[in-house]
Order: sequence, then structure tokens, then C-alpha cells
Amino acid sequence: MIQRIQSLFLLVVILLNAVLIFYLPLWTTSDDVEMYAISQPIAISLFLLSSLVTLITIFLFKKRKFQFVLGRLNIILNFVLVGVFAYWTLSLPGEMDISEKGIGMLLPIISIVFIALANKAIKKDEDLVKSVDRLR
Repeated sequence: MIQRIQSLFLLVVILLNAVLIFYLPLWTTSDDVEMYAISQPIAISLFLLSSLVTLITIFLFKKRKFQFVLGRLNIILNFVLVGVFAYWTLSLPGEMDISEKGIGMLLPIISIVFIALANKAIKKDEDLVKSVDRLR
């Protein structure tokens, strides 16, 4: 299970979405106060939901097709998170006080890359199993 490359990619996604969100700021306000995901209920819920889906995906290693579908769902969830961040940064100046964007806003994009790599490896495993079944 863990020795498969897609499991390692998915573990990196869990590290990004469940651990680093508490250490990397999303943005800095004009008062030099760093805002983390824990202070934004929408952001923390989407990050943790993505982590939960990724954790479930890791343990479904015998159901590769469903694992692939959950990976796609997780990519969509991370795109929603990117959309929320884009909305927050492009909103009117009076609504949110974002002075400088932090590295935490890039975490969903990095997660999407690793989930796509994991899905590619899952697809490769599924193709390998199908080719072996044809030989029988």
C-alpha cells in the first residue's frame, strides 16, 4: 500500500492540506497580522475535507477505479479552494483586508499537481492489471 508511488504522492497531499495549513499563512493584512487557514472557516473546512478524501483514497488501494474517481473529486475540491482564494484576493478593498498574499494560497495548486501525478500512477496500475488479465 505505502510502497506504491501514488500512495506517496497522496501522503504529500495530506501533509500539504492537513499539516502545513497551520504553519503557512494565507495572507498578511495591512496591520502585519498573518492570517492562517484556522481563522477562516471556509478555508479550513475545504482543506480538511480534501485531506479526508485523500486519506480515504489511500486506503482504497484494491479499488483502483474508485480511487481514480476520488482523485478527480479531490482535484475539483482543490479547484473550488483556489476559486475561493481568488475571490478573496480580488474582492473589493473594503470587504477583506489583504495586503500581501502568503505561500498558503499556493497549497491547493501544489496539491492538484500531486493528485494528478497520483491519478496518472493509478491509471498506469489499472492498465497493467487489464493487460495481465488479457493474457490469461
